Amino acid sequence: MTDTTDTVLVVDFGAQYARLIARRVREAHVYSEIVPPTISVEEIRARAPKGIIFSGGPKSVYETPAPSIDPGVYDLGIPILGLCYGAQLMALQLGGTVSRTGQGEYGRTELTLSGSSPLCPEWPSTSTVWMSHGDAITEVPDGFVATAMTPGAPVAAMHDTERRLFGVQFHPEVVHTDRGGEVFERFLLDVCGCLPGWTHVSIIEQQVAAVRTLVGGDRVLCALSGGVDSAVAAALVHKAVGDQLTCVFVDTGLMRAGEADQVEDTFRRQFRVDLVHVKAADRYFAALAGVTDPEQKRKIIGELFIRIFEEVARDLGAGDGEAGAGAGGGAGAGPRFLVQGTLYPDVIESGSDTAANIKSHHNVGGLPDDLSFELVEPLRLLFKDEVRAVGEELGLPHEIVWRQPFPGPGLGVRIIGEVTPERTEILRAADAVVVEEIRRAGLYRELWQSFAVLPAVRSVGVMGDGRTYAYPIVIRAVTSDDAMTADWARLPYDLVERIASRIINEVDGVNRVALDVTSKPPGTIEWE
Repeated sequence: MTDTTDTVLVVDFGAQYARLIARRVREAHVYSEIVPPTISVEEIRARAPKGIIFSGGPKSVYETPAPSIDPGVYDLGIPILGLCYGAQLMALQLGGTVSRTGQGEYGRTELTLSGSSPLCPEWPSTSTVWMSHGDAITEVPDGFVATAMTPGAPVAAMHDTERRLFGVQFHPEVVHTDRGGEVFERFLLDVCGCLPGWTHVSIIEQQVAAVRTLVGGDRVLCALSGGVDSAVAAALVHKAVGDQLTCVFVDTGLMRAGEADQVEDTFRRQFRVDLVHVKAADRYFAALAGVTDPEQKRKIIGELFIRIFEEVARDLGAGDGEAGAGAGGGAGAGPRFLVQGTLYPDVIESGSDTAANIKSHHNVGGLPDDLSFELVEPLRLLFKDEVRAVGEELGLPHEIVWRQPFPGPGLGVRIIGEVTPERTEILRAADAVVVEEIRRAGLYRELWQSFAVLPAVRSVGVMGDGRTYAYPIVIRAVTSDDAMTADWARLPYDLVERIASRIINEVDGVNRVALDVTSKPPGTIEWE
């Protein structure tokens, strides 16, 4: 981030909600970064955050080992907000008492105020909060006052206004806590004095400037998949460097209905991007002939993409001795930079340095070493919802920005069995019906994913007084927050009936429709 952007650090003590805390901070238009508890006091001082938030965590402060942080953090003069485990750790390290009361609290709990707090200035005397704790703070440290309680937490909120240290036993980051967003706003704006400058416009301005500084006059290559991340990354880089960008769209023949045309219309006609459209369906179907193992299909599809992308890159001059030779290669040289749609969750999971803008090329899905690219990752500070908002601000079509997740291997892993041109066309047509009806019912953005699956088996049916022997189609629709877990969507019966009726009447080769009612776990969202 730029030096002019206020930053709040979220110390992750292993909480399942750490990302959610970071997002809540950003929703208040303040930039946040997740850091490990091993971060040193010197590093915190060097980064000069306006505030620090301690997350919750699954462990007890009395476990060995238990996550901790250098107590010197309390002497930096930086406001700190501890949540759940974070509040208990703060209390313990500063001389308070955390007890194993034997009375844990989980789920919705009534909170009663016992004093006034700068974080809850207008809260009613009782409200509902979300709890998830076994231990409890039973005595506050010197200088602190307790301001709230619950049946299982004698100290459900505490603060030391002189040192600007705050702790709450509940989870304000979850929607189940009444007015939880106010806790963050009061801490960020009133206590920390943060300026709400983290906006979609500021994100674009900062990243455009960063890309221009990084790229200079060199050429840039971007692989478009038709998905949200690559599309937004390409649009952002194009805003920064214009015709220095060349996009490559490899049409595998395994895309959704109308996807290839939409990519072409958006980037070639609307944004006037130099677009190389490689129509490679024949090569993919030839490579997949006779293959039924899901992992083998994935490897074939991914490997062929790399080979095709390599061919295009070399045609454009990559690896010719000029690309990667240093800044100033100019527009006549081969592309030196490669756009990658890395998001902030990817950075968190990989443990990468969150301050870096470039990673080595080996992280790009197995791209060959001799392409000699440096990476441009304009989205690596953003969560998915922020990426969508930036995409809208950049003028990308609504259909691309709000597109549901789609697997890299495309329809190839939604055909259970051998992938053939015939089966792909059947599935593409059936999937189009599912999506169209879901959209018409106003449910598309409520669902994490909704699509069709084609198991490569045939069953007997009757149509027009005649016997049929055709494929089934399975409707798959799930709700989820992060795809780690998912629940099958309770679609209205009349909607399921319309989808089934249309598929059977409009899609040749299908005589049966089923609904998948499996959650994750035990199933996965995709079938392969």
